[in-house]
Amino acid sequence: MTETRYLELPDGRRIAHRFTPGTGPTIVFLPGYMSDMAGSKATALFDMAQASGRPCLLLDYSGCGESPGDFAEGTLSRWRDEVLAVIAAAGLEQVVLVGSSMGGWLMLMVAEALAADSPDKVKGLIGVAAAPDFTEWGIAQMDKNVLADGEAIWEDNPYGPEPTPTYPGFWADGQVNLLLERQIAFDGPVRLLHGQRDDDVPWDISTRLAERLRSADVQVTLIKDGDHRLSRESDIHLLLRTVAEMVLAREPVA
Repeated sequence: MTETRYLELPDGRRIAHRFTPGTGPTIVFLPGYMSDMAGSKATALFDMAQASGRPCLLLDYSGCGESPGDFAEGTLSRWRDEVLAVIAAAGLEQVVLVGSSMGGWLMLMVAEALAADSPDKVKGLIGVAAAPDFTEWGIAQMDKNVLADGEAIWEDNPYGPEPTPTYPGFWADGQVNLLLERQIAFDGPVRLLHGQRDDDVPWDISTRLAERLRSADVQVTLIKDGDHRLSRESDIHLLLRTVAEMVLAREPVA
């Protein structure tokens, strides 16, 4: 099943997803803010998985891509629960979570939720310009005041003609899901890729994240000339190699 399917949730939300079967842990890609499963990194991972006989799951959060809904209603908690629902419905035994930008924040939230029920469910995490807590460090105090008053803010979008909105519900939910001021309860391997020319997410966010993760097996790879998207051919190759190494990694012998 590689065509788009829809999972209907109890409240009527329909979550678009694509799945290719295979052996080993399932690669689950979590896109960034206002992104979707048609992006270059998601497509490259899906193609690699198909070619190598590995399972891969792509999905669009509600209000994004092929999933219907109002983007303004989206929050991290809402989208986390959608990811968990699709993983549960697919009956995935073990996953490798790959999160891009905001998807890196969701990746951590999903990993903690899955590990709480089954410590071995998540084989590993791979963040690409992971952006946990961007509602805190990425928004000016003046704009936080506007959001706290229940008004949306709009910012220039370097990737398209329309400005990027931040809605008060998303911001408020982000503020109750901050991670970088506490220990993050994940003990498996983590690989963090970050461009040092990233104008959206400072690369030291990845080093701060490395410090907060409970796992001792955390590696940060900095790409000196890499931007936020890390979507050049060389960047995609690095991502695919990193994912393949984690998927194929053997468990340590006791």
